[in-house]
Amino acid sequence: MKLSYAVPTPLEYFAALVQSDAEFPLLEAAISLAQDEYPQLDVQQVLGEVDQLMARLRRRIPADAVPLQKLRTVNQFFFRDLNFGGNVNNYYDPENSFVSVVLRSRRGIPISLAVLWIELAHGLGLAARGVGFPGHFMIKVNLPKGQVVIDPVDGRSLSREELAERLEPFRQKTGLLDEQEVPLGLYLQSSPPRDIVARMLRNLKDIHTAQGDWQRLVAVQDRLTVLLPQAWGEYRDRGLAHAELGNTRQAVFDLETYLENEQEGLDIDAVAERAAELRRAKN
Repeated sequence: MKLSYAVPTPLEYFAALVQSDAEFPLLEAAISLAQDEYPQLDVQQVLGEVDQLMARLRRRIPADAVPLQKLRTVNQFFFRDLNFGGNVNNYYDPENSFVSVVLRSRRGIPISLAVLWIELAHGLGLAARGVGFPGHFMIKVNLPKGQVVIDPVDGRSLSREELAERLEPFRQKTGLLDEQEVPLGLYLQSSPPRDIVARMLRNLKDIHTAQGDWQRLVAVQDRLTVLLPQAWGEYRDRGLAHAELGNTRQAVFDLETYLENEQEGLDIDAVAERAAELRRAKN
């Protein structure tokens, strides 16, 4: 009997990866984001490249190394020997979000660098987590004598004063008053893997929206609705992108999904009017 196996689409593959929080493969899911741009990308090959880096790193660690020594060794290996760092010359290049490209170029944005750094740190048994700090993704590592917060662009440890200073533009932008000030610790909570991948996708979303690249935006929105099936605003945004592309039927479906599920949105009337316009155009 002849057997045939259907190869999953990139979106189907992604959906299989992110269906459960219990065993969420952060690195694999992050790597797979590039498959919309590079459909032939071999995710397993990229995972193998990271494993090779891990093997090199482990050879540098003595058996009796303490956590602080491991942390310093990861930083030396990642930032000095491999020369990973921020892509300051082309920060808004979408490829900064593609782990496979970052591995090759050694340049990325904080969150893509953090995903790689955390994977290497976990391989040494370090308790490293991502932190969705406003405006600049961070890493925190729990050590026996306390917690260290690290900038994934250069590996520098940041003091509470430096973190508060970096938070100030966000507080001013959001209009937080002194009496409403949120304790710094709340901004340093660990981000679950699902939230990290969502932030990576929303970085791409912002870039494609700014460039009016509706086709690529729809692909990102497809992933966001799979990743966050009850984030109704993502259906709205996909619908608006479909409308820009002239995909009226898909646009109406997404906008109606938003309207049926999001009763408190401030833009309900505007979205309802847009959906009505599209229905008339469809007919």
